[in-house]
Amino acid sequence: MSYIDDLLVAYARYLRIAWPQNLAPPQRVWMAIYPADQERRLRLHIPAFQAATNKLHHPWALIDITTTFESWMAGHEYRETYFADPEILETALPAYFDQLVIEVRAQLNAHDTPDGVVALLGSGALFGLGHAVKVSALINAVSDAITGRLLVFFPGEHEGNNYRLLDARDGWNYHAIPITPNGSNR
Repeated sequence: MSYIDDLLVAYARYLRIAWPQNLAPPQRVWMAIYPADQERRLRLHIPAFQAATNKLHHPWALIDITTTFESWMAGHEYRETYFADPEILETALPAYFDQLVIEVRAQLNAHDTPDGVVALLGSGALFGLGHAVKVSALINAVSDAITGRLLVFFPGEHEGNNYRLLDARDGWNYHAIPITPNGSNR
């Protein structure tokens, strides 16, 4: 079996565990951790993650943020200025992040069920967008809207409570539940 097949098996085990409703929002976040080179294989298996969720009678919703930056930039009135001088884009990134938070919160609110899973795909697309746009900040900004579980597909590494997106040097300490194929937290 592949890494992603094993990740799917590990995810299914978490689906079978009782879901206490009195958890703090960060504890309602599940991080499905996989190596970045497995991104395409993971995307091919998204229907299998949905099927595993539905098989155990949990509703499923998918939020794909992969192209949100491109869509935002395409509609921005100053996009040509940013293309001409990318360094000034840093000043506009907080506005993109605010829009992203609004979109993700709206999806979480639309799928407001205590036994549901909302999956977040495309977190790797936030890599390199600067300090204003980080996966950790996005999760923190939307966590109070999670009623069931937020499954974040996370291309990176995990050690202890430290998560590193795309194996970057810096990471962040977060209290989400890591899901890995072998339970080794790697």
